Amino acid sequence: MHIEPGVVDAAKIGLSYATAAGAGAVGLYHAAQALKERGALSLVARSLTAATLTFVFFEVLPHFPVGVSEVHLILGSTLFLILGAGPAAIGLALGLLVQGLFFAPFDLPQYGMNVTTLLVPMFVMMEVAKRTIAQGTAYVDLAYAQVLRLSLVYQGGIVAWVAFWAIYGQGFGNLAGIASFGAAYMSVVLLEPLVDLAVLALAKTLRGKVPAALVTDRLYAA
Repeated sequence: MHIEPGVVDAAKIGLSYATAAGAGAVGLYHAAQALKERGALSLVARSLTAATLTFVFFEVLPHFPVGVSEVHLILGSTLFLILGAGPAAIGLALGLLVQGLFFAPFDLPQYGMNVTTLLVPMFVMMEVAKRTIAQGTAYVDLAYAQVLRLSLVYQGGIVAWVAFWAIYGQGFGNLAGIASFGAAYMSVVLLEPLVDLAVLALAKTLRGKVPAALVTDRLYAA
């Protein structure tokens, strides 16, 4: 879901630094909560896991340009459900940074926009999860409809942010490109809940065998 170079020029790119700073502050807050709950080693282990998976999502899994951006299989809801919001936020930002520094330096000017586009929808998804998943339900017991709702919120948020950056940078002259990107991204919405359910089913079979420090406490404990 990279914002392509040139979509937002240097005169306007300052807004992305502000939005990324805000998203980063929220991410650090949730990371501090994870640190308080599970300690530093758990936070580091989960964050590095999320960063590695984020790099795989962007560089290893298939991705292709459509309209104003690229379509990637970014399993944000999977990271959130297994690792928690704080580690997932750190991992998304770190994985994206590693990709930019070592594999796609042309993306670094767009880093603030890309970080915002990845993190803000996850925080919205987290709030939706709080309000729609009953307190007594562990994540491994979620139903398809619940996982689909989270995926729709996350992927829909990504599409909305990409559309915002495209319009902010270039006006309304490329609505067709925005629409084609949004339509293509809906394929991810169809696939992500199935991946989530498969990963949660595997986690359920591994209950008691996975060190508690490597996953979010809500995965097994309601």
